[in-house]
Formats: sequence, structure tokens, C-alpha cells
Amino acid sequence: MKITNRFNLPEVFENFVRADKYTRGKSDISITQLIDSPSIRVKRQEYEDKMEMDVVDRVWSLFGTAVHHILETTDSGGSVTMEERLYANLQGWSISGALDHQEVLKDGTIQITDYKVTSAWSVILGKKEWERQQNCYAWLVENSLGGTNRLRKVSNIRICAILRDWQRKKAEFDKDYPQSPVVTVDLPLWSPQERLDYINHRITEHQKAQMAYDLDGELGECSDEDRWAKPDTWAVKKKGQKRAVKVHDTEEAALEHAKEDSNFVVEHRAGEATRCLGNYCSVADFCTQFNGGGNE
Repeated sequence: MKITNRFNLPEVFENFVRADKYTRGKSDISITQLIDSPSIRVKRQEYEDKMEMDVVDRVWSLFGTAVHHILETTDSGGSVTMEERLYANLQGWSISGALDHQEVLKDGTIQITDYKVTSAWSVILGKKEWERQQNCYAWLVENSLGGTNRLRKVSNIRICAILRDWQRKKAEFDKDYPQSPVVTVDLPLWSPQERLDYINHRITEHQKAQMAYDLDGELGECSDEDRWAKPDTWAVKKKGQKRAVKVHDTEEAALEHAKEDSNFVVEHRAGEATRCLGNYCSVADFCTQFNGGGNE
């Protein structure tokens, strides 16, 4: 991958990006990859030599790395395991995941905590991938081939969110806004069977995508969920005003609502693939599903 520095950030930032040592270890797939789009994963294989990444796009990763480094070098005592990569086998694939924090509770069970440098909105709205990732980590702990807490039961999974955009004033006036720049978010723990079913399903999807790519060069397509797609909506507005009175999921409902007042008009708001358009996908430039091939 080509590294650029279009905003002329200090050299230390560029050095950080070039020195990134992230690895999934000796595994076929990491948990982070497993819960993500199979199509994006194989496209990264296909276009690795053509992809570009600007240093500025990794600034927040620098913050995350710094936080992890500080926390993992802090002695938390013998009941806590920091920064451990675990491995397990399923359907002929080796799966790995790096867990930030495992704590043995008084009853002998494990509490998993993952540290995230993120936005306040991530906590307010919630993120499905957090729940999926942490449940996959719980499966890894209980089924790993090794590791400090191998075969122990997991009883709790959570996120420790460090909010990079937290605002004290908003916290003072809005009780629903995070009240601290560091927030602990407890996540639903699936049953062991639910975890196994989910991981089996994801492995199957990734293996299908990999086989199609290896045999025929097919890159596949992302689902609407993978693309963070927002559906079309129809806004009922008063003439001359920007703010909608109400936003409807169907045109029919909006037109029916607009009959209530002669000053109402209906505005169609086209949906969009937020991940593709918002520069959240490293292969969007090469994706035929998104733009007909882009830079190919």
C-alpha cells in the first residue's frame, strides 16, 4: 500500500503509519476481519499494491495505539491479562483475536474489556460490531488452543470507550449525553450456541468469497449492512423551510401526510452508502459496485 502525506504532517506521523506492526498472527482470519465484509477482504488482496492511504487518515489510530500502550504497560495484578492474542480452529480455518483486557472475577469467570478511542455518538447510538466482536472474543476465550484463561467461562463483556470529542457543556445540559469522557458500556452476552452459530456463519461467508476469488477472480459485492447503507426517505416540509415536519420511510405515507396542509411539500431524500461515500472503505476507489471500477 502506498502511504501519502498530502497535508504535510510532521514526519513522526508518517513514521508511525509506516511502522504499523498490526498482524493477525498465524491465522487465516482475525475476528475483526470475520465480522466485516468478505468482499472488502478479498478486494484488499486484489488491490493491495494499488491502494493508497494518507497519513491524516490514521491520526485517530495513533491515539488508540497510545492508549493501548499506556494501559497494557500498567501492572493490574495477577488476576488481569493484558493484550493477549488467542487462537482457535473452526471449519478448517485458524481464527485469532487480540483481547485488550481479561479479568478473573471472584467466581472464577472472565470479564472481557476492550478499549476504544471513539466518538460520543458511538456510545449514544451504539455499534453492532462491538457486540459481535466481543461475543466472538468470548467464544475464543472458551475455545482457544492456549492462552492464560483457556476454557474458563466468560460472564461479562464490555467496552471502555474513551471519547475523543466529549464536551463538558453538553454533558451538563443533556442527561442522555455521556456524562464522562470515559464510559463503560456493558454488552449483551450471547449464549454459547449463538456465538458458535454466528462464527460458523461468518466463516462460511468468508470461505465462499475466498473460493470465488481464488478460482475465478470474483470479488463479490457488499451487503447493504456492509456498506452502512441508508434507505431513501421522504420529508414533509412547509414551503420555504429547510427543517422537516416529519420524515417518512415511504412516499405514500409522506404524500398522505402532506394532504393535511396546503403549505406542505414532499422532498425525496435519496439514500446513500455511508461507508463508501464517507471514505471509510480502503477499496472504494476500485469497487465496481460503488463506482463502476474507479481507478481500475
